[in-house]
Amino acid sequence: MLQATLSTPVGQVVLTEENEALTRLSWGSGGQDDSPLLNEARAQLLAYFEHRLTEFDLPMRITGSEFQQAVCAQMAQIPYGRTKRYGEIARITGASAQAVGKACGANPIPILIPCHRVLSSTGLGGFSGGQGVESKVILLRHEGAASLLL
Repeated sequence: MLQATLSTPVGQVVLTEENEALTRLSWGSGGQDDSPLLNEARAQLLAYFEHRLTEFDLPMRITGSEFQQAVCAQMAQIPYGRTKRYGEIARITGASAQAVGKACGANPIPILIPCHRVLSSTGLGGFSGGQGVESKVILLRHEGAASLLL
């Protein structure tokens, strides 16, 4: 397992690579390993936060149930600057909105798999990374999607 730490507008994040795929993005501090994938992931995240990139193109692997993988696949399809509701993903996956919310909260690769783009029927919903909902608002504002909610 290799790790690289990067400072971002939503705090310090740690990228984790296993078997040539990204498997986690978490908040905090970790290693400063060097690999072609980690270097590319750092470059793409910096480009995203500099408004030069709107779609990540990195090998990622989600471990978890089929449902977790299905929800992550649906989140990955939400375009930059757009949002979906938990209920919309629930209809597609055949689950409840609460189950989708739980799967969003368990997303192991936030930002890159944009769980911040998924909202509740009555507002923002939650966010398990960084400073919680505050980080979600920062990401949505960054993408120009905040006007949809505020």
